[in-house]
Amino acid sequence: MFSIVSETINWGDKELTIETGKLARQADGAVLIKYGKTTVLCTVVYEKKPAENANFFPLTINYQEKFYAAGRIPGGFIKREGKPSEREVLIARLIDRPIRPLFPDGFLNEVQVICTVLSYEKGCNPEIAAMIGASAALSISGMPFLGPVACCRVGYTERDGFVLNPTEKLKGNILDLVVAGTADGILMVESEVKELPEDIMLEAVMFGFESFQPVLKMIESVKAKIKKPTMQAVPFIEQHAKAFEKITKLSKKKITEALKITKKLERRNKLAEAKEEVLKELGSEYEKVVLDSLFENLLSKIMRQNLLKTKKRIDERDLDQVREICCEIDVLPKVHGSAVFTRGETQALVVSTLGSSFDEQVIDDIIGDGSERFLLHYNFPPYSVGEIGRLGAPGRREIGHGKLAWRALNPVFPAKEVFPYTVRVVSDITESNGSSSMATVCGASISMMAAGIPLKSPVAGIAMGLIKEGEEYVILSDIMGDEDHLGDMDFKVAGTGNGITALQMDIKITSINKEIIKAALAQAKSGRLHILKIMNNVISSARQELSENAPRIGLVTISKDKIKDLIGPGGKVIKEICETTKAKIDISESGVVSIFSSDKIKMEQAVDAIKAVCCLPEIGSIFDGKVVKIMDFGAFVSIGNKEGLVHISNISEHRINEVSDVLKLGQKVKVKVIDIDDRGRIKLTMKGV
Repeated sequence: MFSIVSETINWGDKELTIETGKLARQADGAVLIKYGKTTVLCTVVYEKKPAENANFFPLTINYQEKFYAAGRIPGGFIKREGKPSEREVLIARLIDRPIRPLFPDGFLNEVQVICTVLSYEKGCNPEIAAMIGASAALSISGMPFLGPVACCRVGYTERDGFVLNPTEKLKGNILDLVVAGTADGILMVESEVKELPEDIMLEAVMFGFESFQPVLKMIESVKAKIKKPTMQAVPFIEQHAKAFEKITKLSKKKITEALKITKKLERRNKLAEAKEEVLKELGSEYEKVVLDSLFENLLSKIMRQNLLKTKKRIDERDLDQVREICCEIDVLPKVHGSAVFTRGETQALVVSTLGSSFDEQVIDDIIGDGSERFLLHYNFPPYSVGEIGRLGAPGRREIGHGKLAWRALNPVFPAKEVFPYTVRVVSDITESNGSSSMATVCGASISMMAAGIPLKSPVAGIAMGLIKEGEEYVILSDIMGDEDHLGDMDFKVAGTGNGITALQMDIKITSINKEIIKAALAQAKSGRLHILKIMNNVISSARQELSENAPRIGLVTISKDKIKDLIGPGGKVIKEICETTKAKIDISESGVVSIFSSDKIKMEQAVDAIKAVCCLPEIGSIFDGKVVKIMDFGAFVSIGNKEGLVHISNISEHRINEVSDVLKLGQKVKVKVIDIDDRGRIKLTMKGV
């Protein structure tokens, strides 16, 4: 009934198996990939005719995690999988990035890849399996796919060096890197790093490249056994050679002149005029979508030739020159921390907000429950590029750019023991001409330091580009939009003065080699240090005091056996403290109590109340107490779960005849501890408090 083809290798410390021929047989390509006990079904379906009026390759990558894969039922009210989580979106992008460049430019058929996690073993990365499975499914689908592509995860510890596909339990890991490529070179890199130097990062990338070579051979072996014929795709310009020749004669001079204009909007308008003339002259002979695409091809060709010939860019910068930078902080009066970072025609308004542990992001996925106390959200409104567009939920690009900036800053974000706040950073891109994610990194760094968040070091980011024709190439620092759109590489590096904290690389050609990566890393370091110097002139470290608008958090460490006393029967004690002080209180299992309040005085009152319940009072300590018993010789006052005596002589500065003349039962009073005897009896005073 089934014609199964299967290949298995030992990869790292796990078995990797590719199987096809049993599940999803009506798809054009379907692979069941098993990595350890993690199992992912990867399917490919494509339209057999090119999409109508398509001026781009209509590829869609979907990645979905079934909760049953981990033996779990989804949390919340809806007990089924719904819209993709942020994690699923990020992994779909991760799979897309090395696959998309491996289709010829003349192939415009609609393609959908769906990767579904069916079984999950902790420590066996489903995203790595999914990317390999997607590559294998595409390789056997019959499409003109220039793969296969493979990938792996790389960790690094000072003791063990590089580790292939590390599990979550790898102690001392200071690198989380995913690298993908073909047999010829690297296509994609994604990483979060704890300040590693460029030479170690280069070694890590090459370690990953060497490590996934056996996987490529495995996919090739499966493809050879399937023996499915591959359709041919004619390059787009060859399909429309006559039209391209006409457009070249009509527009070459005007495009060349437009590319001499340094201002983005002026240049865009001039190019739009040239394109409009093409549509007017040739619109009766050719479809608009064909003319649009050919015009873009000509624009790319002219820009690239000019760059390689003159070594000067559209805005007349040198290859390694960074655009003019302006940094400002405290631009908004009522927020906790704010900054505007402007680099050329790219600008980010970044705001930092401090919250309590109650504001942490709850995470519910197959990896397990958890929470995140550092959040970074990136927004790209249409006005930032002078366009009209729909506002709505963030798209894949916005989620991806926000996560990249998060990865760049997370290695320097303070531990909870040092800084118990939850922090949300929002970057609104108010102007864009390339490298807005790196502007977000820079703006977020100075915004958080302005808010008083003690980052270990300031972080800056820079985006690098590449123009490559044959063996000749140039590397560009701080690329702008046209250089990104028409170039061959988007290479983003973020880090401190001590080393890299994030590296992301996407290639639009089939691959690049070690030499190019090494040169790009060196040029990026120079640019990053230049940007850091400018940022440090504005603010170089976190302010000692939080913004006056920021809430306050107090910490009290109590014995674990005192937690029940603080909670009280039915939560009575903790509720009373919260109601009295209007503070929020979070009690950890370790005995660390976090008190959150927007009012510093109320927060201090809550701290005192907790200490009164859980800690032995100290002589000189002041408490807010309540009169619980009146005697002839004085009054007993409750401080937390303890009582102390205020002798009649310590009630008032003046002599009183009766305690009841001054105090009543239930009255709240401020008292100070003046003595504790050997039996633990507490003496209090109200005088001078």
